[in-house]
Amino acid sequence: MTSSRNTRALTTCATLGLAALAVVVAPRPAHAWWQHGWGIGVYVAPVVVAPPPVYYAPPPYYPAPVRAWIPAHWQGGYWVPGHWS
Repeated sequence: MTSSRNTRALTTCATLGLAALAVVVAPRPAHAWWQHGWGIGVYVAPVVVAPPPVYYAPPPYYPAPVRAWIPAHWQGGYWVPGHWS
């Protein structure tokens, strides 16, 4: 009697879990920005025509790379003295 009750509860939980998983994984519409075209099923993306930039200005300041001091330590059985990275 208990075995059939446990089996029925397990089957119910598995069915509800799979149904919830199907709802989460189901494909959804894209709602993309170009899907507002003319007529029925005619979608045209907007055309942007612009010349490339003539000059790419570098940033006004290049910070120096940050260096870290590595203290002396043992590495693989060898003593490595302290050094900058």
